[in-house]
Amino acid sequence: MKGEYEKILKKFNFKELDIVTINFSENGSDDEYIQILTPIDKTFLANIKKTDFDEYQNTINNLKEAESKWKKIPAPQRGELIRLFGEELRKSKQDLGKLVTIESGKILQEGLGEVQEMIDICDFAVGLSRQLYGLTMPSERPGHRIQEIWHPLGTVGIITSFNFPVAVWSWNFAIATICGNVSIWKPSPKTPLTSLAVFRIWKNALERFEQKESANNIFKIINGDKEQAEWIAKDKKINLVSLTGSTEMGKSLGKIITERFGKLIMELGGNNAMIVTPSADMELAIRAIIFSAVGTSGQRCTSLRRVIAHDSIYDKLTKQLKTYYKNIRLGNPLHDDVLIGPIINEEIFVKMQNVLNECKKKGGKVFGGERIMVTDDGVYVTPAIVELDKPEEITKVETFAPILYLIPYDNFDNAIKIQNNVPQGLASCIFSNNLLETEQFIGQNGSDCGIVNVNIGPSGAEIGGAFGGEKETGGGRESGSDAWKSYMRRTTITTNSSSDLPLAQGIDFDI
Repeated sequence: MKGEYEKILKKFNFKELDIVTINFSENGSDDEYIQILTPIDKTFLANIKKTDFDEYQNTINNLKEAESKWKKIPAPQRGELIRLFGEELRKSKQDLGKLVTIESGKILQEGLGEVQEMIDICDFAVGLSRQLYGLTMPSERPGHRIQEIWHPLGTVGIITSFNFPVAVWSWNFAIATICGNVSIWKPSPKTPLTSLAVFRIWKNALERFEQKESANNIFKIINGDKEQAEWIAKDKKINLVSLTGSTEMGKSLGKIITERFGKLIMELGGNNAMIVTPSADMELAIRAIIFSAVGTSGQRCTSLRRVIAHDSIYDKLTKQLKTYYKNIRLGNPLHDDVLIGPIINEEIFVKMQNVLNECKKKGGKVFGGERIMVTDDGVYVTPAIVELDKPEEITKVETFAPILYLIPYDNFDNAIKIQNNVPQGLASCIFSNNLLETEQFIGQNGSDCGIVNVNIGPSGAEIGGAFGGEKETGGGRESGSDAWKSYMRRTTITTNSSSDLPLAQGIDFDI
């Protein structure tokens, strides 16, 4: 396998990148370097030097210099650069998708799908570059006009997680860039190679851009862990920070950012549920459950964690799910016939086992969750189903592993209460052919999540719709709809074209 890994790494000419020191020998200081091992079989891939503080400061200074040039470029021309980037991503889709799989452990189809998501957001952003609309509003004062216009924020910091090492970054980057911002990216220390590959692809697009000189330093990468993330959080030169990761990380860094009055987008943990009603298309629901619960080995923020099924169908649903789970193909994620690859590391496996043991103590019936040998060192685990008579406290906690809780309900209002009674509020869904149930679910007395789906699972962001959640999920929105406004500042303008100076609200103030 090592030869296959090396073949992909060579495609991106990492040694020629001047933004980071990469050591492809295993010699390197643990203090200075991040050691990258593929979760497939723990084969060594590279040592990547952590960004030191002086390098960080130099990076920020370069970005601030670029910021003043980039914001002067008209938005449609900024969109042209993103169009070129999308073209280069299309050329590199197979190689980058495979690298995503090698570094994160998700199956190849998901790795390729993630790159396609990058391409799609580029297409979306190109169109958006001609639609950064303001407003004109009537004034109560004669001869006056009120306008709203939007300006770039400045510098955007993007901190991402290992499970979607490139797609979530692209949501932020593509839109922030067409809005006239520059950006700095700190990828997960588990998946820095994919970010560097993206930077290589970006450089290819930049070489084709007619106004290259104005865009030379609008995008930078730093590498590291918590320390480097805190530099971004504390830096007043960074106008907006987009955080993707755990709720704990969001609480820690979010506090730092808000204390300095920085702007913030957070996409944090999810604890997503599906309600299955008696009228549901059972086969459709089961297909959705399996993809949503076991895809990416249960390591998505939108992974399905809880199925809330009506008493009348609970036993049948449980039996069918177990049958399907027995036949799920677990193995090397680079192989075409595999549906589940490894979880990211041993730490997640230990947490998973602790949770399953706790469920057993509470009287839960556990199916699956065993470790199997696929490679000598990779952490491969069968997805688990946990049957519970009622919701337990442990079901309110997101465990980033393939654990699916099955919980019965007796009436529909109770089902919604069970779904909403968790601290997270990212994604939710219902499988029902009852119009009254589905309309209640999507309405104000239904799901309290940012994503509310009907007859489709909670997983899978689709470009065009705003992505994000409520409560401890963070409350921010990325990707589609009017999420672009988060990357800009609004200015309200009143223009007087008359020879008078009337005051609003009919106030008379003669001097």
